[in-house]
Amino acid sequence: MNPHPQPGGVHEKSIPLFCFKAIYPMKKMLFLVPLLLLRLAGEAQTIHSRFNGTPFGENVFVFDPTMNRTEMQVMLDTIFGRQTGRKGEFTNNRYAILFKPGSYDLDVRMDYYMEALGLGNTPDDVVIRGAVRSNTTMWNSVLCNFWRSVENMSIEPAKDSMVWGVSQASPLRRVHVKGNLKLYDIGYASGGFLADSRIDGTVCSGPQQQWFTRNTEMKNWTGSNWNMVFVGVKGAPAQNWPDGAYTTIATTPVIREKPFLAYDNKGYCVKVPAIKNNSTGFGWPEKEGSVKTVYLDKFYIASPSRDNSESINKALANGKNILFTPGRYLLDKCLAVSYPGTIIMGIGMATLIPANGNAAVEIADVDGVIVCGLTVDAGSKFSQYLFMAGEKGCKKSHASDPAFLYDVFFRVGGPAEGSAGACLVVNSNDVCIDHTWLWRADHGNGVGWEHNRCANGLVVNGNNVTVYGLFNEHFQEYQTLWNGENGKVYFYQSEMPYDPPGADAWKHDGKYGYASYKVADGVRSHEAWGLGIYNVFYDAPVIVDNAIEVPVSLEEKIHNKIIFWLNGNKESVVKSIINGKGGEINVKKRKAIMK
Repeated sequence: MNPHPQPGGVHEKSIPLFCFKAIYPMKKMLFLVPLLLLRLAGEAQTIHSRFNGTPFGENVFVFDPTMNRTEMQVMLDTIFGRQTGRKGEFTNNRYAILFKPGSYDLDVRMDYYMEALGLGNTPDDVVIRGAVRSNTTMWNSVLCNFWRSVENMSIEPAKDSMVWGVSQASPLRRVHVKGNLKLYDIGYASGGFLADSRIDGTVCSGPQQQWFTRNTEMKNWTGSNWNMVFVGVKGAPAQNWPDGAYTTIATTPVIREKPFLAYDNKGYCVKVPAIKNNSTGFGWPEKEGSVKTVYLDKFYIASPSRDNSESINKALANGKNILFTPGRYLLDKCLAVSYPGTIIMGIGMATLIPANGNAAVEIADVDGVIVCGLTVDAGSKFSQYLFMAGEKGCKKSHASDPAFLYDVFFRVGGPAEGSAGACLVVNSNDVCIDHTWLWRADHGNGVGWEHNRCANGLVVNGNNVTVYGLFNEHFQEYQTLWNGENGKVYFYQSEMPYDPPGADAWKHDGKYGYASYKVADGVRSHEAWGLGIYNVFYDAPVIVDNAIEVPVSLEEKIHNKIIFWLNGNKESVVKSIINGKGGEINVKKRKAIMK
């Protein structure tokens, strides 16, 4: 019998690894079929158990180099077969694939809600010889290749290049590619995020419309389109804006690299790198003593089949960190994080969904909280916000130990109809956000102007907030609303909503439309680099006065801006890039650029 992925209708609790195909006349085989099926089911369960007999539950699969290579490949292909294509985009299945230190000869294909993680102290402790890749699987492009990630491993591509064809919410972190890296496959691409990595060869962006790279070292970079931003990157191309697409900043002002899972002689643990200032290049191997190790006895391991708001909040109240294993968590109350230094980690694209009009997460105004690897979906009942960092009106300084958010993604509609006032509200000072995609769905389930209602993606009220890699689109008022002082944004990608019902219906305070990026009138200090704002008004001829609005005194602090008319109603128009300046874009003049 040949290994063959099963169709997506199979329950995710048990992933059959083999299908039976008769090779003899049916009459001669009827008496053998029950015995063979029982045997195959037993073999599948045995293999399945070998891969997921860990503290992390049934949707986490752990490989080590002593395992049978064929069985590992079948397991990978089976998971990929369940997650790929149209059936995978909004499936409820979630998977994490963990590799213990060692070398593997495998083809690791990545698709929706799959996360591949090395468990070494450095990426070079886990070596994949063959491929770790994301390819075109539908729509003849990778424009919808979302919600997947790879971290903490070394890849030796069987061919010259590793292919990572993705768009939003598909980060590559802490990887060592021993060859070239292609950030595209077939057709258009609209990604993406790369950080804390080493690329021995050339990174080629191909048709990528935009890309953000931070704290990486590469031989060189080729390709450009609209907006490519590099912060603290060795080997980055020289800045050439506005004649080209490159914004290059020599150092990263402040960052703590994302915590990562590891496995050592004491078992599984989470490694937490130290904060670093004015850094360049990747940060591993870390200096001795600069990484904090937290073993699983300090974590509550949450399971979607067992846990709810009550059990998780009880663990938080007892001072536990939380590790969300893959799955969807329906929460009838918000998760209240009140202890300084709490770590909230999701693996396998774990997804939180408020079920009762509540928020999913509320963080108290305390030092050092870390949240990483979570997706938050709006529920069917309206929530005022989905995630809040710090109570309203808080004033404390957290400059010496700020909160960090990594790879936290938000969705309003798409998997199902949902609504909220805002996705992410930041009230605390000094918060650092390292990669987020806030998405009011433009396709999928529950999509429409009156269905997936949400005014804002990101609202920042705190001071000294920094964002690296801000993807924020399709909301019904300001995509980004910044009220705090001394904010900094490195890279911004935003499509305005596709579906305003008309110019007169999308107005406020005598202005047509809402700016995508809004810095409040009273703000005195703010700076941003590499802003790409794009427009597709399908449903009506929409007018937008300004793509960006800031106090006049801050106009020169908003660096390297591009506005692009992509598609839609031919009478729609964006009248200026910023504050009435920078020229109009429309169906005839489709692009406008400013320093």
